[in-house]
Amino acid sequence: TSYYTRLEQGQSLSASPEVLDAIADATVAERAARLERQAGLLAHAAEAARNAEAAADRLKEADARLADAAYRAGFDTPEQAAEAVLPPDRQRDARRRLDAWQTESAAVAAELSDPKVLAAAQAPPADPEVPRAAAEAATRALREVSAADAAARTRCEELDALSAQAVADARRLAPLRAEYDRIARLASLAAGTSADNERRMRLEAYVLAARLEQVAAAASARLRQMSSGRYTLVHSDARSGGRGRSGLGLHVIDAWTGRERDTATLSGGETFFASLALALGLADVVTDEAGGVRLDTLFIDEGFGSLDEQTLDEVMDVLDSLRERDRTVGIVSHVADLRRRIPAQLEVVKGREGSAVRHRTAAAP
Repeated sequence: TSYYTRLEQGQSLSASPEVLDAIADATVAERAARLERQAGLLAHAAEAARNAEAAADRLKEADARLADAAYRAGFDTPEQAAEAVLPPDRQRDARRRLDAWQTESAAVAAELSDPKVLAAAQAPPADPEVPRAAAEAATRALREVSAADAAARTRCEELDALSAQAVADARRLAPLRAEYDRIARLASLAAGTSADNERRMRLEAYVLAARLEQVAAAASARLRQMSSGRYTLVHSDARSGGRGRSGLGLHVIDAWTGRERDTATLSGGETFFASLALALGLADVVTDEAGGVRLDTLFIDEGFGSLDEQTLDEVMDVLDSLRERDRTVGIVSHVADLRRRIPAQLEVVKGREGSAVRHRTAAAP
């Protein structure tokens, strides 16, 4: 009470905090409540102090861990690590690349787990020289093939140009080819090589066939005399065998058998006087065709030795008949029997210094 009185009088008072608190409390209940409040605050303050101390310890531990993590990450201080933190856009890019790397890594791991890959990994290492040599050989082959392909393309272009030119030339030559085919057919027909020429007779043989008929008719007149009427020559246009041509064939008709046969069946002497008869018949036909110009001289070389005596007499009679018609007949022969039949003779005599010719005259038989 004295405190309040003295305060009311404006006197200054000094008192302890407890005194001041007691003065502030009007009643004991108020003071008890206040003290309870202070006790609660002190408990909270003590707990806060303890929390602050634990937080300080945790902060110190976190700082230590942060420094250790920064050191392990390659930074000297946490501040350097904080400065190295990437911005959000770069973090997103790094995260995207990390995801791609993880995906690729998973694919590679799956591929490496393939039994074939594992077996290949266990195989001995390959010699790089072998595939390198194979690659070089393949490269050379590719160059060669490329060059050949380019050359082939060039040839194809040239062939296309030549083909077009050939087509143009063929169209231009078509009329000429048709004309040539027509003339060639005529030429082969005239040459006797065409299939249309059944007798394979040449044109000149066809023309000469008519003349040969005249020669055969003229020769037959003398051949009958030389053969005592046995043989007659006839023209034959029968086709010969193989590739032989027809048109100028000669057959003989044998009066003794009544059959026609080839002149190749005649004996040596018969062949001689048949040839002589043909030569004389040819001379007669030429004389008739030449407007009466005579062939005054005729030479016969050998062949008389193949004749028997009777046939030789008949041949000489024919030759004598020619001589009687003012024709000169010369005979070249070694037959001794002819010496007495030929009045005028030129004899060739061999000598050491050479041959000599002398004239002889024999008595007519």
